[in-house]
Amino acid sequence: MSKKQDSSSKEHSNRKLVIFKAFDTAFPFTIPICAGYMFLGISYGMLMHAKGFSIWYPILMSILIYSGTMEFITLDLFFSSFDPFSALVLALAVNVRHIFYGLTMLKPYKGAGIKKFFMIFDMTDETFAVNSSAKIAKNVNRQWFMFFVSILNHSYWIIGAIIGWLVGSILPINMKGIEFVLTALFLVIFIEQWRSSKHHIVLILGVVISVVALSFLGAKMFMIPSLVTFLIIFIIFRKYFEKLCVNYSDDPVVSSENCESKKA
Repeated sequence: MSKKQDSSSKEHSNRKLVIFKAFDTAFPFTIPICAGYMFLGISYGMLMHAKGFSIWYPILMSILIYSGTMEFITLDLFFSSFDPFSALVLALAVNVRHIFYGLTMLKPYKGAGIKKFFMIFDMTDETFAVNSSAKIAKNVNRQWFMFFVSILNHSYWIIGAIIGWLVGSILPINMKGIEFVLTALFLVIFIEQWRSSKHHIVLILGVVISVVALSFLGAKMFMIPSLVTFLIIFIIFRKYFEKLCVNYSDDPVVSSENCESKKA
């Protein structure tokens, strides 16, 4: 019995070590996102207070909706006539890009157990960007890493909304232009990916496709066609991207060591 207990104790200790190491690795990756989410979450909380909502509204909406754009849109829906169908269509239109994120992360999330459901629900643009491209040590459990990235990012938004409501109840602040924070956050992520990647073809391709679609379709319509176009190109030229070590079919991150070995 003592041997079994010792073995069970070691397994428990090893599991705790694996989880802690994944958390310790994930946290630094979420710091830039924390800055953006907290700032935008604070502005959202302040706006909720300014509209006359109690603190429970931003808390529950941040937990259950977790879509920055949709949460701001929901504010307007509260003051318009009740139309659930239009709200559903609007929510799908705003977040349809997550279909492509989900397709990309099917294999990385496979076998994650109950963690998978939290990671699916907590998928955002920024979380996807980190989970699909972060380079981590081989001895770090990838699925626990992605889980903590997802949970941490969600918690930043919730905390930001709470702080914003509390600040709004004390200080009157002009929030004009505060929505630019998400644009700035994406720019930071893009620059970081550019600096950490040896091959920039995917980043350049994404920019070119987006600019062309934006020029022809306008700011309100370009997102989905851009994603579809990029997905089609990625599928057609998959073998070429594999050679550049940007194919994440088994693991969304290919370390530089693996990249060099594939070249050899």
